[in-house]
Amino acid sequence: MDIEDETGDENLKVLTFGCRLNAYESEVMLRKAREACLQELDGGSILVNTCAVTGTAVKSAQAAIRRARRENPDARIIVSGCAAQTEAQTFGDMGEVDLVIGNEEKLHVQSYRSLPDFGVNDTEKVRVNDIMAVKETAPHMIDSIGGQTRAFVQVQNGCDHRCTFCIIPYGRGNSRSAPMGSVVDQVKKLVDNGYLEVVLTGVDTTSYGADLPGSPTLGTLVQKILKQVPSLPRLRLSSIDSIEVDEPLMEAIASEQRFMPHLHLSLQHGDDMILKRMKRRHLRDHSIEFCNHIRDIRPDMVFGADMIAGFPTETDAMFENSLSIVDECGLDFLHVFPFSPRPETPAAKMPQLDRGLIKTRASELRAKGEAAFQKHLDCVLGAHSVLVERGGLGCTPQFTTVQTGDLPQGQIVEMAISGHNGKHLLGEAIRQQQTG
Repeated sequence: MDIEDETGDENLKVLTFGCRLNAYESEVMLRKAREACLQELDGGSILVNTCAVTGTAVKSAQAAIRRARRENPDARIIVSGCAAQTEAQTFGDMGEVDLVIGNEEKLHVQSYRSLPDFGVNDTEKVRVNDIMAVKETAPHMIDSIGGQTRAFVQVQNGCDHRCTFCIIPYGRGNSRSAPMGSVVDQVKKLVDNGYLEVVLTGVDTTSYGADLPGSPTLGTLVQKILKQVPSLPRLRLSSIDSIEVDEPLMEAIASEQRFMPHLHLSLQHGDDMILKRMKRRHLRDHSIEFCNHIRDIRPDMVFGADMIAGFPTETDAMFENSLSIVDECGLDFLHVFPFSPRPETPAAKMPQLDRGLIKTRASELRAKGEAAFQKHLDCVLGAHSVLVERGGLGCTPQFTTVQTGDLPQGQIVEMAISGHNGKHLLGEAIRQQQTG
């Protein structure tokens, strides 16, 4: 799910675009910027944490920067994130921007300490280093996430795979994992501070551990967290690559009720030829078999998926395979991307489809996803535990939103679900189960 959020206060805030990992890192950015006292500057400071996954994401960040400058003419604006890493000069050329820093630099206080004396015309306005030179992921001990009821914990960063459509490895670098002990310690700290749900996140989360001594796996990490933090009620994963799911993770899915029954798959397409041209490591049948097997061992499991519409060379028949895999995998939630050629990727050099056709196919795929979601909502009745979040909404273990009204945020409440309004589940509280 894309995040476009604003956290912080009027003196120091961060605008976040993109993934859950960015949401986590935005909290790190805020803390490091506060350590550097950027909130004390006249006019305040605005951090912008960008996303590069599509051209639209880059344009959205640029529009937000221009708006932020109009509304805050005296603020210092610092831009970072994946788009700043891959297109540093694009943001450096914006007159509204005071400083551009890379994805690694944004996580360190020294990157912000020189800002008070930094001018718009400084020759070092762009301070972006080689992300491929970064070999380790240092865990950042975050004890809270601003405005959030669930907490994100970064367990991995970067990616060693080179899907032909994807620019993210060039924004994040190669895969590197946080040590298991550090991850467990952070989860403990978050639970001690009242969080009832933790989401493990990364760029290629299921590749976790290959670079660590002993090569632990994501499943090993999940089992260790659940064993060593028995007071954690709910553990969830962000997007995963099903081809990398290991046996210990399968065991946790099957046997651990505190592991939430929702998996978001990096599926991308339903046609074998397109998957090969994307340089994905799975084929259509693997995805179908994976979903069926998981439902056999965990009947309450639901699935979301990322899907790309209009990839180069995609024929009508190939697109139909993407539509039909929604039913064959039994997907409940779709996140649809119209194909967007990213600079310097192999897919950008392939024969492109007409933009109008891409938009039409994306619309059809979204409609298919919406139908699947409505079917999912129709099936949710009876008692369900709901984590009450902000905005009068809560979340079931299957990651389905529920209207919770004025129930206090940060509780897990048993609710009797009686129906839905096409977007959210509806029901009444039966009893409170747990508070943070």
